[in-house]
This record gives sequence, C-alpha cells and structure tokens, in this order.
Amino acid sequence: MKLPFNSMATLRLAAPAAALVILAVPAACAQAAPMRIAQEDARDMAHPNSIQPETTLSITATGEVMAEPDIAYVSTGVQSEAKTAEQAMADNRAAMNGVFEALRAAGLTDRDIQTSNFSLNPVYDYIEREDGRGNERVLRGYMVSNQVTAKVSDLDNLGRTLDAVVSEGGNTFNGIRFALEDDTEVRDEARRSAMEQAIARAELYASAAGYEVARIVSITEYEHSSGPQPMMEMAMARTTDSATPVSGGEVGYSSQVNVLFELSR
Repeated sequence: MKLPFNSMATLRLAAPAAALVILAVPAACAQAAPMRIAQEDARDMAHPNSIQPETTLSITATGEVMAEPDIAYVSTGVQSEAKTAEQAMADNRAAMNGVFEALRAAGLTDRDIQTSNFSLNPVYDYIEREDGRGNERVLRGYMVSNQVTAKVSDLDNLGRTLDAVVSEGGNTFNGIRFALEDDTEVRDEARRSAMEQAIARAELYASAAGYEVARIVSITEYEHSSGPQPMMEMAMARTTDSATPVSGGEVGYSSQVNVLFELSR
C-alpha cells in the first residue's frame, strides 16, 4: 500500500525529531548526576574548625582576690558661707591654703592632690509672708565649696593626717577609698582563678553528660574591682588625745570570664 507523498514526507521528518528527544533525555541525566554528587559532597565535607551548636558549652565564672591596701584616696575640702560672694571666696581661700599645707606636711606632693569640685552658689532663706500668701525667698549670702581628692600612701598616719586637715581649716570629708598602688599582680591572680573555675566546671558538666572537653572556642573577659569602700563620717572637731582611728581592712579585685567550650564524645 502506497502512502501519499505528504504522509511519507511527514514520516521522514518525524523520525529525526523523535531521535532528538530520545537523545536529549540521557544528556539531561548526565548533567544532573554530577550536580547531585557535588551537592552531596558539599554536605559531607565539613570545615575542620566548624562547630555544631549542640556540642558547645558556655561557662561564666568569677575569680576574686582580697588584698591589704597600701594607699587611700581621701575626699576633703572646705565649705564657706558669707554675706557676699567676695567674702565667701576669701574665707574659703584662706581655709583651703591650710588644707594644702596640712596635706603637704603629711608627705603629699602636688601630684597627689587634685581638685575634684569647686562651686559658688547663692543661699536663700524662705520667710513666710506677712499676708500669709506663701513664702518669700530672701538672699542670705553665698556658699563656696572647694573639694580635693588626696592620695595618701602613709596609712599608718592617715588618722593624724585627717586631724591635721581639720585643724588647718578643712570642714568636709566625703569619704575614703582604699586601693593598691600597683594592682597588676592581684588582677592577674583573679583572672587565673576565674579561668580555673570555668575549666573545672566545664569538665564537670561534660563528664556528667558523657562528653569530654575538646577545646576552648572563645574567651570573653568582664573585669571590675570590688571590695570595702568605707565612707567615714567624723566630727569636725580637733582631737587632742589621739589620732582619729581609721582602718583600711581589705580591698577585693575580681575578674569575670565567659568561656565557650567545644565538647566531643
């Protein structure tokens, strides 16, 4: 049976097209296979330093060291009040000169004395009005305050130094802060203590969970100093029998660290 010419032409043209389709399928598969393999290899290959969050342990520990102080920072000065600002300034100047002389006589140099506050302010009284309608503000005078922070190294004679300051015109004490002249060694000891505690706790937790500490991933330090900072309240009267008793006690230095550990089986 003969097919029409048009049918024969269609059959001859269709055959190559079918062949192209059949050949195209393996080509697509050949391209997809390497891509799949590359993706699987990328998932399987891990960076030697990569860390899985579920195998880490974060520990925060604090180390503290107590030490006997060898210096004291004393905040002292003079407050003066007078009818005029000029007179208040003059009175304060005379008294502060005496304070500086007392501190220098105790062995302090100009580098050990620093002005920490100076102010001049009007002082008012509030008097009830004769008509009973509130209070009237009346200027009483002016107040001058001059405060210094002095570093005292002779703690054995600190009480006598305070007495001398008062006797020479000082009439305000805002507190005493004890410290160490060189705290490098004490701070390093606190750091070592904090790290030792962090490692010991990490090993304890890891062992309890069936793991071992593999390595330290990161260390973050939070440092501050703490300890007794006594505020001294004393009468502004000169002592004649003995020096004012002052005790330095101990000061504390602490260091806090946060350590991230990697655990392993």
